[in-house]
Amino acid sequence: MSNELLSFGGFIIFIVIALAIDLGLFKKDHVISFKEAAIMSSIWVSFAIAFYFLLIYAGEHLHGISTYGDLADIVKKHSHNVKLIPGNFESSLNSYRHTLGVEFITGYIVEYALSVDNIFVMVLIFSAFGVEEKYYHRVLFWGIIGALVMRFAFIFLGAVLIARFNWITYVFGIFLVYTGITMFFAKDDDEKIDPENHKVVKLASKYLRVHPSFEGNHFFYKSAGRWLVTPLFIVLLVVEFTDLIFAVDSIPAIFSVTKDPYIVFFSNIFAILGLRSMFFLLINVIRKFHYLKTGLAVLLTFIGLKMLGHHWLTEWGFKTIHSLIIIVGILALSILASLIFPKKEVAG
Repeated sequence: MSNELLSFGGFIIFIVIALAIDLGLFKKDHVISFKEAAIMSSIWVSFAIAFYFLLIYAGEHLHGISTYGDLADIVKKHSHNVKLIPGNFESSLNSYRHTLGVEFITGYIVEYALSVDNIFVMVLIFSAFGVEEKYYHRVLFWGIIGALVMRFAFIFLGAVLIARFNWITYVFGIFLVYTGITMFFAKDDDEKIDPENHKVVKLASKYLRVHPSFEGNHFFYKSAGRWLVTPLFIVLLVVEFTDLIFAVDSIPAIFSVTKDPYIVFFSNIFAILGLRSMFFLLINVIRKFHYLKTGLAVLLTFIGLKMLGHHWLTEWGFKTIHSLIIIVGILALSILASLIFPKKEVAG
């Protein structure tokens, strides 16, 4: 347990330092250029890839595995699809490391892919509320902070539920299949955002004193001796609420890849940390990938079906690497289809 706490604590320290550097580098509000976004994205992706190799070469330190007995206990506890070789600790350990790395990178890709749908909605939110582009980074930065806290709670709550009630995975599976099918048949009109009638706006207006206009990059504004929340703070609340909704989909999806809460957390958080930079990277071209939403719907349905048929698939020799291939294939086909069959512009 001490090794797990050290690994987790070290990761949290890394996140705090990275976010502090990020906040320092982009302290001045400005429009994030494509070049800046590309550099930011490459850095976050590089961190995730480095973590993957760390698991491949030293993954046993995550849970403090030092003997074959430790390894067997962890594999059983977290239901890792690892073929252990009694009497051959080194070969079994290498297999475990490889499995851990594949689970992490698969979960990372799943979360990153589902985050694209989150970006679609964020673009709509900023547009609907009339937020100036130079303030996007500030809202997303603090939105990420809130997302990290919520994901931490969701992931470890999910881990506890799965550990105590095995049948909960079937509930997750049914929910993901339902979500995927609903997303597949959803119309573009369903995504429109009405600022005045949004649930978060109504709730905030009921319990908070709201300033009638934006005040630069401020979330709070003092007027006539009273502190008021600005519309920018309301936008932040809407972004947080949106991430909460997406977490309900994405976290069960990653639990279909691995039951190890630490791998779920690490893959989830790495993807979230890269979400902001990916937003600025894709904001001007995301509409070109119009089949990506269809691909994500198929992806969620596949993951849900995989959770429902997990035991049978395991008996047939279906491994995490096979899931990774299918997931990447679905995403690649949806992107390719978007480029080959571009969406026709409606004449205005």
